[in-house]
Amino acid sequence: MKTPIVAAIAALFLLGANAQAQAPSDAQIASIVVTANQVDIDAGKLAESKGSNAQVKAFGKQMVTDHSGVNKQAVALVTKLKVTPEDNPTSQSLKSGGAENVKNLEKLSGAAFDRAYVDHEVAYHQQVLDAIDKTLIPSAQNAELKSLLVSVRPAFVAHLEHAKMVQAKLGK
Repeated sequence: MKTPIVAAIAALFLLGANAQAQAPSDAQIASIVVTANQVDIDAGKLAESKGSNAQVKAFGKQMVTDHSGVNKQAVALVTKLKVTPEDNPTSQSLKSGGAENVKNLEKLSGAAFDRAYVDHEVAYHQQVLDAIDKTLIPSAQNAELKSLLVSVRPAFVAHLEHAKMVQAKLGK
């Protein structure tokens, strides 16, 4: 049985593995970006309300704020470019994996919730970075879309490092 973490990571891994065979279009990249951010927004909202550790709650709040900002930028760009995000197997898998992750997190509480949430954030941000570097940036045809991906990449790096720091403090 695949856990939600494995399902979401598998979607991003497959995106990277299939990059040379079939690069995603700009419309598909837009859908992947918005979906990946929404997955982290949904989990972050849950961490804000359900986390028992102050650092976990603060990290969840930061994920909601930062990923909402990226989504606003992405939506503004695709609107300007008149590109309609195109649902695709990667965005669908991210969406279902994210929903399953939230469903599983909802069953947990206390330290178990905190650890599961942060462990997911570490794995998820690493896979998103890999997808950005290996597939999304190289595949983006529109210069403004590519520029947006390049400009938000440092935030994903910072999120990964922050998540690893919280993970270490939780005593992985």
